[in-house]
Amino acid sequence: MPFSRTLFSPFVSILLAVALVGCTGGLTVRQPTGATSPTVAQQTPLEQTDSENTPLLSLGTSGGLEASTPIISQNPGSGLQTSDLWDRIRRGYQLRVPDNRRVEHEISWIASHRDYLERVRRHARPYLYFIVEEVEKRGMPMELALLPVVESAFQPFAYSPGHASGLWQFIPSTGRMYGLKQDWWYDGRRDVVAATRAALDYLSSLAAQFDGDWELALASYNAGAGNVGRAIRNNRKQGKATDFWSLDLPRETEGYVPRLLAVAKVVASPESYGLALTPIPDQPYFSTVEIGSQLDLTLAAEIAGMQFDELLLLNPGFKRWATDPEGPHRINLPIGRVDRFNTRLSHLAPDKRLQWKRYRIRNGDNLGSIASRHGITLGMLKQINRLKGNRIRAGKHLLIPLSSQPPDRYTLANGQRLALPQSNNHSNKRVTHAVQPGDNLWDIARSYHVNYKTLARWNGISPKSTLRPGQKLVVWVKSRT
Repeated sequence: MPFSRTLFSPFVSILLAVALVGCTGGLTVRQPTGATSPTVAQQTPLEQTDSENTPLLSLGTSGGLEASTPIISQNPGSGLQTSDLWDRIRRGYQLRVPDNRRVEHEISWIASHRDYLERVRRHARPYLYFIVEEVEKRGMPMELALLPVVESAFQPFAYSPGHASGLWQFIPSTGRMYGLKQDWWYDGRRDVVAATRAALDYLSSLAAQFDGDWELALASYNAGAGNVGRAIRNNRKQGKATDFWSLDLPRETEGYVPRLLAVAKVVASPESYGLALTPIPDQPYFSTVEIGSQLDLTLAAEIAGMQFDELLLLNPGFKRWATDPEGPHRINLPIGRVDRFNTRLSHLAPDKRLQWKRYRIRNGDNLGSIASRHGITLGMLKQINRLKGNRIRAGKHLLIPLSSQPPDRYTLANGQRLALPQSNNHSNKRVTHAVQPGDNLWDIARSYHVNYKTLARWNGISPKSTLRPGQKLVVWVKSRT
């Protein structure tokens, strides 16, 4: 949703006032109706949902639970004891899998790619328990907990050429419609907690719209309710059946629902297909901690005693070096790290949560160049310093937020994460371009035969951004091989 409030929280306002007074020297995916957006789900069959273009970061064991840990936990509401989350998922199935060649085609692909499910399991490990809990609370079919397999292969940084992002692959407009905030600091489409709840809200709404028909709801999640509704009306006019399998839908959607059903069927009985599915403990992996105000992410990882990359995997919604000053003021941590984090955070002085620089304006400076040199936006610089216009005066000072680590430490935390799309085409090749003095987006894009706006989107920057020498840009080009 559009953001019109002041950028910084009351905590930061107080911090700014203290700093300014005290310093003397030198921050699907979805269309509700209408045409289909390209998403990861368009790929047929499943082979590109685990694209090599999206890196797999391994989760460490700091505070987390290994799949082999012998944990026995109570399954709420079932009265059963279980140690395997997959068993809980199987017991919650509600959808019927028909004998259908489209489903069998997808099952055959999974069975012939023996390592596919294990790769997906590794991706899903930190998130799946939370998703299962949310699905179960709503009484929804547990097959829906497996939908991120189809959408993103459970990769939270997945970004499609159709602008869809996150585990659930929301496009920007539908994300905003379901309350997923998107700004310079934060993208709720990649927030595992927020996006899961939004996706289930959306699916529930679609199911209600189609009288509880989950196959039609799933088709609408992929193609848009407008497209599915038109297909139903066309069949009615011709006296044909209006179930999912009888409709004339976009090709990608005709494969989308069978793909989910195929995944569910294989998960239900992997041994029937000569496959093995490593158990996942039926135990929460992470807990959400309220932090109250903005916090440097490297500092958060340090006080939690965990690897920075692991923190990012649990908090993929944050795009920069710190949490969003306007919120959400929460962070996900492995269960075993929560107590340590809370204790150390409680002893951290408020003015130590972020680092600030008091910059003396020099002759020839302008706000745009100052913002670019410090890796922040012009709008942010103006909001921090409460500037209404662009006029500045040499000798005056500006307050600028700083990261506690060099920029390359935040490779996954900044906008470069948007440059990690899941390509729909094996011919796409990822190239890294180092910006040279005098480079601009237009010339770089032209040299690679791509659109400059597309190049900007791949790198999470504005088409009007000023580039810095040495800055790394990701470019997707068509391979000749």
